[in-house]
Amino acid sequence: MEKCKICPVECGANRRTGVGYCGESQKMKIAKYYLHTFEEPPISGTKGSGTVFFCGCSLKCVFCQNYELSRSKTGKEITPKELADIFKELEDLGAHNINLVTPAHFVKQIVEGFKIYRPKVPVVYNTHSYEKVETLKIIDPYVDVYLPDLKFYSPDLAKRYTGKSDYFYVATKAISFMLNSKKTVFSDDGLLKQGVVVRHMIMPLGVKDSKAILDWFAQNKRGGAYISLMGQYTPFGDTSEYPELSRPITKKEYERVYEHLLSLGITDYFAQELGSASESFIPKWDF
Repeated sequence: MEKCKICPVECGANRRTGVGYCGESQKMKIAKYYLHTFEEPPISGTKGSGTVFFCGCSLKCVFCQNYELSRSKTGKEITPKELADIFKELEDLGAHNINLVTPAHFVKQIVEGFKIYRPKVPVVYNTHSYEKVETLKIIDPYVDVYLPDLKFYSPDLAKRYTGKSDYFYVATKAISFMLNSKKTVFSDDGLLKQGVVVRHMIMPLGVKDSKAILDWFAQNKRGGAYISLMGQYTPFGDTSEYPELSRPITKKEYERVYEHLLSLGITDYFAQELGSASESFIPKWDF
């Protein structure tokens, strides 16, 4: 924490006395935890995914739908012991799994929580995928399901929306590690016990980029991994200087990407309805 290099930014900040590029100090901070029902069906199930939203982010997409969280404008500091208590509380509420959202910059603190209490339900690692494999190796023994985004193929798009032209290179290395680590296993009632679900959200004017990402997935999928095609883009965050992001995706954009998915012969997939493009699906932060 004194010269933090836990993410690919490698900002070198002293997080014991200040904050890193992610916006966070060494103290864990969360914005919400609850039973989340808007994940993929085998993750949300009937009772919900026990989701913990961590504050801060090393990617910082301009259109982030969790903008206040990713920019550390909200949140409550917690200890590893308090995180362990949250795991227990979510289990008692009937959570099908423990779902860690944007956790990379707190990996070491989260592991301390797992050492205090190891959940009896699967653990989901929910990430933007701008991750170092070395960091993933720290938490991999505690993870059952990886839920990584694969946001951009084009270096130009990645640089425009995140400032990081190397996004695809870094993210695919991280996702390849995940694919090698976890093979798909479902429970008898259809819940995901282990595996990888790669998420991709279609962006306005992003059909070409989305097709390239699907091509990569088709060529690299293994272990029964799934792709999750998301149509939920909603104008949010700080997009005033990005006119192309001022609208949801069109039906035609969605259909062109979906048809490409089918043309690749991919059968292990989830496809989100366009009706999901609504701010009502964005959580209200508690802390």
